[in-house]
Amino acid sequence: MTSTDRAARLKLARQEAGFATAVAAALRFGWNRNTYSSNENGNAPFACRRAKVYAAAFGVGAEWLFEGAGAPDTDAPTGARPPNPRMVPIIGRVGADTEGRVLFATGQEVGDLAPIPPGGTEKAVALLIVGHSMRGVADDGGLIYFEDQRTPPTPDMLGHMVVVETAGDEVLVKRLLRGSKAGRFDLESVVGVTRQNCQLRWAAHITAIIPPHQARRIIRAGGL
Repeated sequence: MTSTDRAARLKLARQEAGFATAVAAALRFGWNRNTYSSNENGNAPFACRRAKVYAAAFGVGAEWLFEGAGAPDTDAPTGARPPNPRMVPIIGRVGADTEGRVLFATGQEVGDLAPIPPGGTEKAVALLIVGHSMRGVADDGGLIYFEDQRTPPTPDMLGHMVVVETAGDEVLVKRLLRGSKAGRFDLESVVGVTRQNCQLRWAAHITAIIPPHQARRIIRAGGL
């Protein structure tokens, strides 16, 4: 089995997953664009460990992707087991301080994946919870999912925990409350001081919270 065949399967898997270009897939999952493009065009053959990362992201069998064995949508012969779940990127961490700041993934953290949550779309992303500042809502080691839609806050978000970006470039997980000024919002922490009358660029509903014991089972590390 040649590296050219492997690259061709990778391209097919990417296209079948709905990504029009190699760059689009790399941006979505936080991969190095040059590395992924070289893997897909065959200039840089990828190893079995990397095949497992790509297979998880595109919902195909790692054995099929790397060796051409089995069916494309499973690691076993057709009908032997259900297709691998589609995966979404874990884009950062939250909860390390009382402010609920999101620290976006960098370096070796980039590329970690988790299964798409029930009802999730191609815009779904996840955050890893670190620390105990969100205890009772989301515990250390768990996952928070949201749709990375970048749209303004809506009335149905009021009173709920959401992910927001402020005009000051901070991304936070907070309970959204109506501010005392028009078009402004109060941001309530699980622990800590409530921020008042904040201007927001966007807000997103939290679509799922996964407890730590389950998160440990489903997270797939994407680092080489």
